[in-house]
Amino acid sequence: MLKVYHTADDRVVEREHIDGKGSWLCLINPTEKEMQLVSSRTGITHDFLKDPLDDEERPRIEIEPGQILIIIKVPVAKGQKDAEIYDAIPLGIIITKDYLVTVCLDDHPVFFQMLKEPVLYTFKKTRFLLLILIKTATLYLNYLRILDKRSTELQQHLSHSMKNEALLQLLDIQKSLVYFTTSLRANGIVMEKLTRTQLVKAEEAPASMLVKMYPEDEDLLEDAITENRQAIEMSSIYSSILTGSMDAYAALISNNVSVVMKFLTSVTIVLSLPTIIASIYGMNVGLPFQNSPFAFAGIIGLTLGLCGVAAYVLYRWNLF
Repeated sequence: MLKVYHTADDRVVEREHIDGKGSWLCLINPTEKEMQLVSSRTGITHDFLKDPLDDEERPRIEIEPGQILIIIKVPVAKGQKDAEIYDAIPLGIIITKDYLVTVCLDDHPVFFQMLKEPVLYTFKKTRFLLLILIKTATLYLNYLRILDKRSTELQQHLSHSMKNEALLQLLDIQKSLVYFTTSLRANGIVMEKLTRTQLVKAEEAPASMLVKMYPEDEDLLEDAITENRQAIEMSSIYSSILTGSMDAYAALISNNVSVVMKFLTSVTIVLSLPTIIASIYGMNVGLPFQNSPFAFAGIIGLTLGLCGVAAYVLYRWNLF
């Protein structure tokens, strides 16, 4: 899918064709035909458009004459709402002299958030790039808060559970945190590299420089790096806590099962006494008190008495 956006009269409007410089070309899981169209109209190499479509592509910066490719990892939610698994996929941002192109496998929420900006200038490529970085880091933080809330709810459930379902859901959360931590650190390296080598102050930059740093963009860059670092710290902390919690709750589930087995064993012992007595008095031989009119009542009383004594002894031994 190819969407073309352009800022006109301080509003972002969608266009049907690539017909103006300073446009934002948004490629979402594009076809080969769409990539060829964008490549022919913008001069972007085909590899730059294709690389972000690889799930395993690492965040990096690549420079070719007249174009820069910046790949970051953005978070995505998969699965059902009550049991979502979070992952990270590549997002490619390609900057040329006249166009800014984004390439992603999904219609990511960060695109929707960009379009919700009160004022978004598609021709201000540096600011556009920094806004994407900030919104990506913010989205990571939001997803981390959701994961932490789900983790707390599952831990409360596990405290009195004997099933593995909640433990498996915690494992999914841990996997999501690992994906997030790895992706955030890689994004952080890209941001640091941008800071050191790519974003040059506009007054010091040559006319051919594609990504220039304007004074009003410095705060955005600092915010992007700060948000990303905060997300890294949160992800690392949650992952460490969850790792210890999973070990503890695995032992707790095993202990709960042991308690139930201990109780059932005690019940079996108590119930075995009436079985033994009934088996003896059920034999077809001469037995004590078999002619007494009170034999049945006496046997029942003896059985209940023995069961009571056994239950009391087991209770005193904390087996009930």
